[in-house]
Amino acid sequence: MLLNGKTAVISGAASRRGIGRATAQLFAEHGARVAILDIDADAAAEAAASLPSVRAGSHVGLRCDVADKASCAEAASKVIASFGSVNALVNNAGITQPVGTLDITEADWQRIVAVNMTGVLFLSQAFIPYMRDNGGGSIACMSSVSAQRGGGIFGGPHYSAAKAGVLGLAKAMAREFGPAGIRVNSVTPGLIQTDITGGKLTDEMRADIIKGIPLSRLGEAADVANIYLFLASDLSAYVTGAVIDVNGGMLIH
Repeated sequence: MLLNGKTAVISGAASRRGIGRATAQLFAEHGARVAILDIDADAAAEAAASLPSVRAGSHVGLRCDVADKASCAEAASKVIASFGSVNALVNNAGITQPVGTLDITEADWQRIVAVNMTGVLFLSQAFIPYMRDNGGGSIACMSSVSAQRGGGIFGGPHYSAAKAGVLGLAKAMAREFGPAGIRVNSVTPGLIQTDITGGKLTDEMRADIIKGIPLSRLGEAADVANIYLFLASDLSAYVTGAVIDVNGGMLIH
């Protein structure tokens, strides 16, 4: 029970086959009381209700548009009113779009950057003051192997740019808030089988991709959830400003 008695907030965690949902499930199994934030309020409530019960109290599911600063502040206020304090924040929400550089419209750019990068800033801004006043906490930020290798299979250049921005933002926050006991780290998954990739990979594509992965398989949502658990727990008490790859060796650097 690595998170027994702790509280955690996870954004973008309502999708049934998503990394956020797998993380919420794992955190609850380890004793954490979880707040699921998602742009779909009903799905967030359903996801929270499905989690294993914990001694600390009931889980909550709330609507939150991470690209809207006021929405993040409102969600944070509601979580604190319910939980009292927050020990861990997982900035997991994200969207992608597989288009080339010359096909990216102004609206595309703004939307992808707003959710994937600006959302990390807004939600962190909403919860950091509470963590600071409570003696510290852990923030984990979702980036991507696309940020490191310059492009991916399901994300365009704007997605890579936003996810690269997350790495810089997280490192800067780690440096700024380390003295307050707040650790900030990033996770860079490779190709993970979720609703985003579901149905888009042909057998031929899958076989070709696996040829370039030393561990000879695609990732599962649980693989990333396990890293989020490590970062939220005291096992990573001396880890901040780090970038943890979860890609099966797809990118070794």
